[in-house]
Amino acid sequence: MTNQQLKLRMMIVTALFAAIIGVMAQITIPLPLVPITGQTLAIGLAATILGSRYGTLSVILYLIIGSAGVPVFAESSGGVSKLLGPTGGYLVGFLPATFLIGWFMEKTAFNFKNAVIANSIGMLVTLAFGTAWLKIAAELSWPAAFAGGFTPFIIVGLIKAALASWIGVLIRNRLTSARLLFSEKIDQTKSA
Repeated sequence: MTNQQLKLRMMIVTALFAAIIGVMAQITIPLPLVPITGQTLAIGLAATILGSRYGTLSVILYLIIGSAGVPVFAESSGGVSKLLGPTGGYLVGFLPATFLIGWFMEKTAFNFKNAVIANSIGMLVTLAFGTAWLKIAAELSWPAAFAGGFTPFIIVGLIKAALASWIGVLIRNRLTSARLLFSEKIDQTKSA
């Protein structure tokens, strides 16, 4: 398989994960300020399976599609107003979270233990961005922002981090052994 074919395959997989994030965003449990969604599970899966580069590209594509008005954000919403609204910080926080999860996995190893650590860090990064943005956009005090935008999501976030780790490593290992997914290291050795 040529390097060009590998890049095309990874672009297709990246687009597929942007779609998966959009579908998972529709799984919601409503709460007063910020709903619990399947987005963060999908973000963890994208980063764990694709790594920092392609995982982050899938999130960028997802955010572009949603910002253009396609209803891929939580509760079938879309548009730039969602990025600028009270929950926009969570959406923006997906970018550094995805990159950090993938980067950590690439620097260590794609195994369950490292995936749990990476996804837990990513979850905290997303919650930190979301809480800070919620405080500013909704004009809340720090205690109110933490109570509404951080605290209710810790346990659920850790469960989603563990699920993303388990499912992500399992899928990544199977895709890699079937030669359907290639890591950056393999790509570099093939092109050298």
